[in-house]
Amino acid sequence: MSQHYNVAGLDLTDADASSKIHRVLLAAMQQQLERSPLAPHCLLNDFSAASALSLNGIALEEGVGLPGRSPYRPYNASSEQTSGSSATSYREPYWDASHFGLDRVAVFHTATPAEQRAILYRANLALLQEAYAIEKAGMGYMSRMALLAETTQERMLYTLFAADETSHFVQLSPFVHEKPTLANNPFLQLLSEVLEGADKTVLLFVIQVVLEGWGLTHYRALAKDCRSVPLQLTLQGFLQDESRHHGTGVTLFNQAQMSPESHAGIVEILMQFLRMVQAGPQSVVEAIAHVKGHLSQEQKVQILAELDTETHSGTRLQTLRSLMRGDGAGEIVQELDDRGAFRPLPAHQCV
Repeated sequence: MSQHYNVAGLDLTDADASSKIHRVLLAAMQQQLERSPLAPHCLLNDFSAASALSLNGIALEEGVGLPGRSPYRPYNASSEQTSGSSATSYREPYWDASHFGLDRVAVFHTATPAEQRAILYRANLALLQEAYAIEKAGMGYMSRMALLAETTQERMLYTLFAADETSHFVQLSPFVHEKPTLANNPFLQLLSEVLEGADKTVLLFVIQVVLEGWGLTHYRALAKDCRSVPLQLTLQGFLQDESRHHGTGVTLFNQAQMSPESHAGIVEILMQFLRMVQAGPQSVVEAIAHVKGHLSQEQKVQILAELDTETHSGTRLQTLRSLMRGDGAGEIVQELDDRGAFRPLPAHQCV
């Protein structure tokens, strides 16, 4: 693993399946996870394997870019083995086409049924991988903030928050078959860089005030549209913790002294993040390209227009703007506004 990203830890590998640390970790996590809506089934002794509920998906047709397992609703692995049948039947994804706006996209409608399922697989996977990475990075973030604490009580608080993030990570892991990587993911690269090098004031505002606040809205929307009851309950179970993390960030940021360097750092980091939001639902475009093959610039523009990218981005940009509150935040928002960071881009400017 690159030493550069030790805090986020997105490149950390799982311990070997034979390692005794799994047994110790399971015992340590048992009480923490009793409040999970999936307890006790979500207790894993090997976080790279399926959970006791077999919460991996059903295999789909080969030849359309699908791996052997997908992030779809649970199946019973034992019954599959005893029946001797191949896992080729289809079950609905966690989020359907309307959640992504794919029901408005012409190339999706003209795709074969197998291609449509593969596109939905990739779009679902992108959501799950992002959530997985954020919760994994959250463990490192809260641990770093515990080390940066200026009082005993602050250190206690962040240690408890680290346990929250660990619980979220454990509960979410069984739903994510393909783990995310930093490669070709600008958001995860930016997140890792911020967690590694930013000062405490920058971390408070960017991570807890803005991103934790955004996570609260995002998880609520994912839970609302989710078609899997176990995953829906899991996401809903995160909301109270996310709200507490965000609120604490606002409180501590208001008590912090923001230097000119911190102010400049916050603005530059948020400019990079907001540019990604301005670019619209690129992960949906990538899901289509993964299945259909190379898309021309004209095709990408058409897809983004059909996804109504300006409305999609505009709503999210205004939500993010509303989260940027606290002492000194007004100047940050004004500077971002002056640089056009909250203006959604038309489809032709997003490719």
